[in-house]
Amino acid sequence: MASAPLAPARRHARLRWILPLAVFAAALAGWEAYVRLRGVPPYILPAPSLIAATLVGDWPILWASLLTTLKTTLLGLMLAVFGGVLLAVLLSLSKIVEYSVYPFAVVLQVTPVIAIAPLLLIYLPQDVAVLACAWLVAFFPVLSNTMLGLQSVDRNLMELFRLYGASASGGSFARLGARLKALWYLRRPAALPAFLAGLRIAGGLSLIGAVVAEMAAGSAGAGSGLAYRIVESQYRLNIPRLFAALVLLAATGIFLYLVLAAFSHLLLRRWHESALSRDA
Repeated sequence: MASAPLAPARRHARLRWILPLAVFAAALAGWEAYVRLRGVPPYILPAPSLIAATLVGDWPILWASLLTTLKTTLLGLMLAVFGGVLLAVLLSLSKIVEYSVYPFAVVLQVTPVIAIAPLLLIYLPQDVAVLACAWLVAFFPVLSNTMLGLQSVDRNLMELFRLYGASASGGSFARLGARLKALWYLRRPAALPAFLAGLRIAGGLSLIGAVVAEMAAGSAGAGSGLAYRIVESQYRLNIPRLFAALVLLAATGIFLYLVLAAFSHLLLRRWHESALSRDA
């Protein structure tokens, strides 16, 4: 009897993978047929088969550039997580700090990174400036989502926490200790789903920030990223390599999202509704 309700769930799970793959394969087949039947030159629109051949032929160059971009993306994401969580905890513990610092974080978020990148490239070493751009765009989603989670604790639970002696009426150290206890035992679990949502957003934004900074830097050589390969291919009308670099960037973004989504599901699958509903 228990296997009957699982059959529709398994069918839906398979359709979630099969249908997008089928549509994607049909789109590639239509693209290939259009280019071949119309005789479109490769410098205007290369066929998927030519893009795949270019991806294989230029793999040493593209792989080195991919590693450079991926390194910047991951470092920027890790710095954003560390700084965003730390600042969110400080803001949740003190209203004075929140009122003093949070508006500047909002200013950094609403300022386009493409406008900040040239200034950072002037005042900072190139590698540091590219990393700073990746960090800037990934920082605010982690900060804002973590703050939202920390401030979304049920007030009744907070009152119950105080009722059972989690708060103290002593001096400042006692009050700080009570806040830290509430932060660890009550606010931390409540903030985890929101933090993980911000982490998934920040992963893609960190890649975008790295690409924008690499395009602004325009650095050639062994340490150049995929963004430079795209610009270089555009100037040289090497459109198949441009598309191959775009494919690698898209694959990197998809891979980051899937890894972060799996990490989120792993942490929430046993207790949070957003993960339990998938297994129901």
